[in-house]
Amino acid sequence: MKWYAVLLIILIFFGGYLYISSSMGDVQPLGRLSFVKLANPDMYPGHSHSELLAQYAQQRGSKCALVVHFKGSSNYVSYNDNGVYIIEMAFESSAGSTTNIDWNQALQYFIFGVPDNEWKIVVNGKEFDTYDEAWAEVMREAKAHGQQGPIPMVWHGTVRAGSPVINPGCGFPLYYYICWKQYGRFAAYYYVLSGYIFPYLNDPYRNFELQHSSELQYYYTHNMLNYE
Repeated sequence: MKWYAVLLIILIFFGGYLYISSSMGDVQPLGRLSFVKLANPDMYPGHSHSELLAQYAQQRGSKCALVVHFKGSSNYVSYNDNGVYIIEMAFESSAGSTTNIDWNQALQYFIFGVPDNEWKIVVNGKEFDTYDEAWAEVMREAKAHGQQGPIPMVWHGTVRAGSPVINPGCGFPLYYYICWKQYGRFAAYYYVLSGYIFPYLNDPYRNFELQHSSELQYYYTHNMLNYE
């Protein structure tokens, strides 16, 4: 048997194991939500990406969904869209915001995981010093809005400059961190891989976003996508 066939079988069995594990856990990692911003603010009731996330939740019989970001100027207040309560969660790095990838940091995170004291985390506009406190708030809000079973989770994924294919975009490190904390190292690797593939199979806006990424990035950075 070819080595890649063996690898595929292993991935299928491991994926099945993780599917069962996540069905009994707090969160169901889906993957990347989008590639570039279509409008600003970009997560609010009626926005294309927000409605898409609500649809993902409805397809899974979930009353809530979780979207994770890199903290910017937004207040990250949670809200309802099409009957789904969308919980917003964001991290703030001690290194500050950047549109470039720190490949050395990415390698360190990949091998050793994300340090627990690296970030401050915001949930529904409230800032927390530790992951455990922030996650407890996510669970509290989900329970208050009738959530049963794991919460579908995506990372926002928008990229303000450069290639959205190479750059995983907004919220990716926090998504990876949550997967690691909830299900362990190897599960985090698997969810990253499957999460990269997810929008190519599920996002109806993928072709438009990828084909017009440079124009949309220009419009966003020049305040031409503001629809507040």
